[in-house]
Order: sequence, then C-alpha cells, then structure tokens
Amino acid sequence: MASVYRRTWRGQDGKTRVRFVAAYKDQHGRRHNKGFKVRKDAKAFLVLTEGEISRGVHTPEHQSITVAEAARLWLKRGELEKLERSTLKQYRNHVERHILPLVGSVKLAKLSTPVVQLFRDKLLETRSRPLARKVLASLKSIIGEAMRRGHVAQNTATPVAVDTKKREQGKLVVGVDIPSREDVNLLIERAKGRWRPFFVTAALTGMRASELRGLVWDAVDFDKRVIHVRQRADLWGTIGAPKSAAGERTIPMAPLVVNTLREWQLACPKGRLRLVFPNGLGHVESHANIATRGFVPLQRACGLVTAEGRAKYHLHALRHFFASWAIEQGFTPKRLQALLGHSSIQMTFDTYGHLFPSLEDDHAKFAAGELQIRTAGGR
Repeated sequence: MASVYRRTWRGQDGKTRVRFVAAYKDQHGRRHNKGFKVRKDAKAFLVLTEGEISRGVHTPEHQSITVAEAARLWLKRGELEKLERSTLKQYRNHVERHILPLVGSVKLAKLSTPVVQLFRDKLLETRSRPLARKVLASLKSIIGEAMRRGHVAQNTATPVAVDTKKREQGKLVVGVDIPSREDVNLLIERAKGRWRPFFVTAALTGMRASELRGLVWDAVDFDKRVIHVRQRADLWGTIGAPKSAAGERTIPMAPLVVNTLREWQLACPKGRLRLVFPNGLGHVESHANIATRGFVPLQRACGLVTAEGRAKYHLHALRHFFASWAIEQGFTPKRLQALLGHSSIQMTFDTYGHLFPSLEDDHAKFAAGELQIRTAGGR
C-alpha cells in the first residue's frame, strides 16, 4: 500500500536533515521510493502515481530516459527505415533546433501533459504556427517510439495540439498565388530552349517539380497520350517512389504537351537514366537550378515581378494553375484529387475548394422561399 513517511538523519555538518518519502508499488509489484522536502508534495505525487498505476501507465523516474535520448532512438529508427533524406533532415532540424533546447534534458517520466503544453506555448511565442505544429508532431512521434520500446507507458503529448486557424491559412488567389491564363500563355510564349518543354508540362499536367525531375521517357506514352507518374527525384537527385501511394498515377496529356515533348525528345540530352528533363550531362537537374536559372529569369523577362522586383510566383504555382485550369474545364473534385496525386479528397478541398463553382442557385432559393412566406401570409 502506498504511504508517506518521514525520514530523518544527521548530515556531515552535524545538522539534522528531513525528507518525506513516498513509498509505493508499481503496476508490476515492484517497490519504489521518492523523496520530497515537504509532506504535501509527497502526497500529491502519490495521488498522481496511484492514478497512473491503476491505469497501468506508470514509469518510475529512475528508469526513464530523457527526451534527448528518446529523440536519438527515434532518428535512428528513421535511418533504419530508410526515410527520405529530406525527411530525416527536417526531423533532425526539429530535434536539434527546437526540441532539445526546450525539453531535451527532461526525463520522459516527468514530461507531463502540462509540461508539453508549456512547450507548445513557448513554440508559438518564438516560432511560426505551421512550424510549431510540425515540431509538436515530431515530439509526439518521439514519445510514441519510446512507448514502443518500453521506456514510457503513455504519450503525454497526445492531448496537446496547435490548432489550425482558418483566417491564417488564406485562400489561393488567381494573379497572386496562382498564375492567370494570361500569365501562363506569356510564360509559354517567352520560354526558350530546354525550359519551354519543362514549363509547358508543369503547367498542363500539374506534376510536382520532384516528379518532373524524375520523369523518364519510358513513362511518356505518346500513343495513348498519357504520362505515368511512377517515381520522383529528391533534393539530392536520388530517384525513388512517389511520396504516397496516391502519387503513383496516370495523367492525360493535352495536345500542346504531346507536341512539345515529341519535339523535345529529339533535342533532349541523352543519359543513362533516360530522363525527360535532365541537366546538360543527362543527370537529374536540381530544383534550385530550375528555379533560379529557369523560372525566375523567365518571369522577369515577362514582367511578372512584385513591386520589389522579385519573381511573382514560386515554381509550385504552376501546379496550382493546373488545378484551377482543370476546375474551369469541369473536372470533378474526385478526379482532380486523382490527377494531382492527393492522398485524400480533404486535401484537395482544403486547397482548391473555393475555386469550384457553386452548384446551388442561392438567389433562386431565397426568392422561392420569400414567395412561400408571402403566400402563407395572405391566407
């Protein structure tokens, strides 16, 4: 049975020392003692501990590892599972820059939900909301891995969240975030050399830059006029599978894409990988080169710049254009999800839902409702 008792002893300096010891058995029947300066703290500890023991989730503090040690185990697992280098780099950034400085030395047994809540609040004070949300997700995953290894019995971070504020998300706007049709026509008209086929394909297929960089000629079917997305190239140029199962898909080619790629195939640099958009040596082209040597100078040549003289659009904006263009052509949300390779329809709606035309005639409904009210009032 759990109890608190007073322990007294004389120190080397001859003074009397007093500690209040909380004694208890854990859910496995093992005895544990924990000392406190005052009795009320020992009693409060026992109240919390007995609750954890009754739920079978108590981990004695002396058996607990720190958040830093748990993070190292988590990252090691990511390496063993061969996560993408960019993903591992992001996780290490979360750990080294944000988690370790704030809670790295805290033992998991002491990482209570209130402590995690304070961690979350500190992130929001000093980091952006999107970054805070990602870092908190990494902390939850770290604790989850520690649970699987038996270092802690519960994930105290689970109840804590960084909510998404709709007003902070903002909707994509044509002419600001999404190139207009006039903008895309101008870009295609002014694009020269190897950049023209790349930007034509990007704007009219909606493929991600990584998918375009990893595209091979074997995946371009001119007879059926489709492109099979089966792989992608990461930031380091390593070829791998798409980011998700939904990323593997087939995209129909518009006539302009077919004709442009047929012509480009004759001039395309040859290489062992048979890439559609390689660099001059036939290797995987870097994302940075496409942006800084291709898309940014092209936008400046077209006058598509901000008031500060910077290029108006990011490369990903061409994917946004494809989505808006497909919506204008009458593609359904579900079909657009498949074309874009989104893992869920919710992702498609969250990003482009506001661009779909309303199928409801609100004015007609209100007019009909008003007529019913007037008719009822005349009886």
